Amino acid sequence: MRIVENEDLPLFAKVLSDLEVAGEYMPILQQSTAEIEKNDRLPPEEKWFFIQKKDRTKIGWMSHSFTGGCMSIEYALLPSERNEGHCTEAVKIMVDCLFLS
Repeated sequence: MRIVENEDLPLFAKVLSDLEVAGEYMPILQQSTAEIEKNDRLPPEEKWFFIQKKDRTKIGWMSHSFTGGCMSIEYALLPSERNEGHCTEAVKIMVDCLFLS
């Protein structure tokens, strides 16, 4: 995983708006790069990451937030990368990081 940085914003905006990536249960954010840069619609308590393969190919995203006394983790993968164990590995890393911090 790698934190989403400014140079990633065009790709990040595209991934967040892609119906195939989000699937049928994830809300579509439909944000432009400019909206994400202004941080108008991404709450500051959320931390966003790209899920990457070892060759640094970005294959999805993951976020975590702490609101109302509860920690939540959200994630989505490109359809072509599902059922390969990538998200399982990313969730394990995220949980370890959150419990260690």
